[in-house]
Amino acid sequence: MDIYVTIEERYVQAVEELRYGEAAKALRLFNDLVASDESYARAYFQLGIINFYYIKDYQAAGYYFNRCIETEPGFPDVYEDFMKLLVFLNMEKKAKNIAARSLQIAGTNQRLIYQQLGLLEEKGQRWNAALDYYRKAYSYSLEKDDAEDSKADIQRVKDKILQASKFVYNY
Repeated sequence: MDIYVTIEERYVQAVEELRYGEAAKALRLFNDLVASDESYARAYFQLGIINFYYIKDYQAAGYYFNRCIETEPGFPDVYEDFMKLLVFLNMEKKAKNIAARSLQIAGTNQRLIYQQLGLLEEKGQRWNAALDYYRKAYSYSLEKDDAEDSKADIQRVKDKILQASKFVYNY
């Protein structure tokens, strides 16, 4: 007999399985949750996490992150990992749309969103835009490690700008 009766209890059990490294078991439990209640957004979020970080099925991860947002647009955690996925896949247009939405959601880690936008611009070698986003990320840094990470991002882009501006003269 299953001692977990409510959907929240079953969700907590699945999260615990994932925490203890049982990704396959957690995957089955989250799929069962979605099958029993298609409106349970947090299960979609966790399915996106498993597919992104554990299985490396990026298309499925994007699908589940999208489903989470469609089901519960005010759930802040999904935006951070979805942004990481979109930047990793270099999906610029979608990333900027999701970033704009996420910055309107209370509880979203704005520093991380700006940092990911900076990374997207840096990947496209748009140094000044990247620098602007990294500076915004720094302004939202509330912890020492986050501030140091943002400073490192800013310095890295400044070094790239400096290197790109060097002229080589041949006589």
